[in-house]
Amino acid sequence: MIIRNGNVVLKNSVEKKDLLIKDGKIVKIADMIPADGSQEIDANGKYVFPGLIDMHVHLRDPGYEYKEDIESGSKAAVKGGFTQICCMPNTNPITDNKVVVSYIKHRAKEVNLCKVHPVGAITKGSKGEQLAEIGEMKKAGAIAISDDGVAVKNSRLMRLAMEYASGFDIKCLCHCEDKDLVDGGVCNEGLSSTIAGLKGIPRAAEDICIARDLALAESLDVPVHICHVSTHSGVRLIRDAKRAGVKVTAETCPHYYAVTDEIITGFDTYTKVNPPIREEIDKQAILAGLQDGTLDCIVTDHAPHHQNDKNVEYNLAAFGISGIETSFGFAITYLYKAGVLTLPQLAEKMSAAPARILGLEGGEVAEGKVADLMIADLDDEWTVEPEKFVSKGKNNPFKGYKLFGTVKYTIVDGEIKYQA
Repeated sequence: MIIRNGNVVLKNSVEKKDLLIKDGKIVKIADMIPADGSQEIDANGKYVFPGLIDMHVHLRDPGYEYKEDIESGSKAAVKGGFTQICCMPNTNPITDNKVVVSYIKHRAKEVNLCKVHPVGAITKGSKGEQLAEIGEMKKAGAIAISDDGVAVKNSRLMRLAMEYASGFDIKCLCHCEDKDLVDGGVCNEGLSSTIAGLKGIPRAAEDICIARDLALAESLDVPVHICHVSTHSGVRLIRDAKRAGVKVTAETCPHYYAVTDEIITGFDTYTKVNPPIREEIDKQAILAGLQDGTLDCIVTDHAPHHQNDKNVEYNLAAFGISGIETSFGFAITYLYKAGVLTLPQLAEKMSAAPARILGLEGGEVAEGKVADLMIADLDDEWTVEPEKFVSKGKNNPFKGYKLFGTVKYTIVDGEIKYQA
């Protein structure tokens, strides 16, 4: 395959080049590659990105296939420009053993769209009582461990998990939340929660747990990854830890850098997410953290739900936003077009950093690298219409939002898996 005349997003620049792909690899990036009978894609006026990597999605399979399954989630991923996704273990049964890990790997291979990497649970049943079989899960193909959805409350157990993960050379992905402080809260504690009369979740519920996991990582001198950072104080803690030499990486999501908790006052349950959307001070800190490298990557925390889980009063609704099909549009609109990040910086946050953190192949457009690519039109404006999502989860609060950046092709291992 030859991709012609595209604006290729390289590590430090954007250059108009041709790409030659053979046997699933990028073999040449040059001007005017001669035709050789290969399939050709004209990318004139469009941008060639490394395939996006989402290291935090929920595929709900096995057990909750009515919300999403590996096939529907993979279709949504490639439509969103993602060539690799990492699925969290809060399935039924919990992904806490090699059998469930093997099932996910096998099913993803059958679907054959994007690469799906299972994340194993830290503790058995994600109950926080005893460690899961980390080595066995890694052998079966688990890319990392996490009890995402619940924090490991027992600090000694968390210490052991970090030590084991480091020993097996996989990352511990930490969901930071003090459940006692959350105390049934459903949104950010602040002016908007007061106006709405909803019970709020204080920032401290997230920050205390971030501080503990940073302290453990520092004392053990092992790496740790902080999931879905939403608070300004959390960004500050991570920034200070990085300056002190702690081996920490961190992620955030589009709903934390693009909007504030004012959107909850309409009582739309699609805005209910964990951790909650916070205030302007937090949004600005997230943007600054993305700019200065405190926050290494952007993930979706794609959390599809059936409408029955959301079509209830706010207090009873499930937490989560279905966002894998809108993530790239948000990044182009609120980060690139807004002058927050350049295109190479955006590719770093959405491809290179996740690949580096998890030890995955791909993540950049370079000769010799795997041909996981995405071609997009950055000036194409579109309207978010959740009812048209290919994901089973239509629970996205941004209906009617105008975004720039449409995915035209998603290419995995040199094969077109999605074409607009």
